[in-house]
Amino acid sequence: MPNSSETGQLYSKAGWRSVPARPSLSEVHRSLLVPPSASFMRKLLAFAGPGFLVAVGYMDPGNWATDLAGGSKYNFTLLSVIMMSNLMAILLQALSLKLGIVTGRDLAQACRDHFSRPVSFVLWVICELAIAACDLAEIIGSAIALNLLFHIPLLAGVCITALDVLLVLFLQNKGFRYIEALVITLIAVIGGCFAWELIASRPDVIGIAKGFIPSSQIVTDPGMLYISIGILGAPVMPHNLYLHSSIVQTRRYELNAAGKRQAIKFATIDSTLALMFALFINAAILIVSAATFYTRGRNDVAEIQDAYKLLSPMLGITGASTLFALALLASGQNSTLTGTLAGQIVMEGFLNIRLRPWLRRLITRGIAIIPAIIVTVISGESGTTNLLVLSQVILSLQLSFAVFPLVMFTSSKLKMGEFANGPTVKYLAWFIAIVIGSLNAWLLVQTFRSWFGT
Repeated sequence: MPNSSETGQLYSKAGWRSVPARPSLSEVHRSLLVPPSASFMRKLLAFAGPGFLVAVGYMDPGNWATDLAGGSKYNFTLLSVIMMSNLMAILLQALSLKLGIVTGRDLAQACRDHFSRPVSFVLWVICELAIAACDLAEIIGSAIALNLLFHIPLLAGVCITALDVLLVLFLQNKGFRYIEALVITLIAVIGGCFAWELIASRPDVIGIAKGFIPSSQIVTDPGMLYISIGILGAPVMPHNLYLHSSIVQTRRYELNAAGKRQAIKFATIDSTLALMFALFINAAILIVSAATFYTRGRNDVAEIQDAYKLLSPMLGITGASTLFALALLASGQNSTLTGTLAGQIVMEGFLNIRLRPWLRRLITRGIAIIPAIIVTVISGESGTTNLLVLSQVILSLQLSFAVFPLVMFTSSKLKMGEFANGPTVKYLAWFIAIVIGSLNAWLLVQTFRSWFGT
């Protein structure tokens, strides 16, 4: 790892006020060597991993409800919307990794350098709320899965799920590759479960192909438009942008222009492949929902518990519901692992405060688990469903505060030099940022209207 003076020489740019501070996740920073003279495949394997940690945020329990509702109500029509949301995510994550590789800063550190101290503090508070909200969704999703699989009470499931912070600490002490290996294994479990569900549900292949073609009905049908905006507006988890810009720096590549350019290429391939797998998972949830529920006239299935109860009886196959719940459990556990890492990155990046990893993750988990326990005790299953909705609203509120700075930084020649976004990428990125911001604002208005009955 370069010392601080070397870091200043390597990364200092006219557009930054200071040289990069001590990196977040310093215990694993530049810990994985990328052989400079290795073959294409060896380099690709060396960079493989961070993209999959990011991809879990796109298949977390908070996204399942919109996929289930879209399939049960509108058959395969909204597959095109899932594909568009995935393409937006691919571009934004590519910008995130480029920021980290080129500048040696994660997004939180870049914000702290660029904005005033009060603005940075506000951005940190908003981001912490978003991470806690996301963590809340994963805890509840995992608790629901444990309840469905093993009949463990929701309250006990919430407490059990909170303990996975210990697993993160153990694996990170062993090396970052162990965390990546666990995440990829859990993703493989999710993929395997839904591959089996797809075969068992026997969907209409021609209908699926047509579903990937955008339809004007999506815009003209108010109900379809509402679910579409939910799919399009909240696919990008804000903490993923902070996370990716940091963990991509776990690779030890050459810190010259050629080395950075090569690192961007391989990291983008890793990210794109991982997000295409996330596209498969989200599309599979919608397809299974359409093939199982829509074709049998059940257009009201939007909650995870309902889908679990109905899958096996409606497909007539024992084990279909169990595999669905197993995939949910793997999804929830995966997302909590990456969420705890993001929490450490955000606190260290925005505030330059170094807490022991176990203490930082304990704080993150405590912020999420306390409301989860309270609501579970008071309201039970119905309360946790409402809490999931609230968590998605909080995420929507924070998203633009991460996307707009990211696009601004990566489009700046002063900050990025020769790696600044070209005109096409720049205008496309700003268009996506505005679209996501607008859609999330619309979703928030509609959510508040439904809450207050207006």
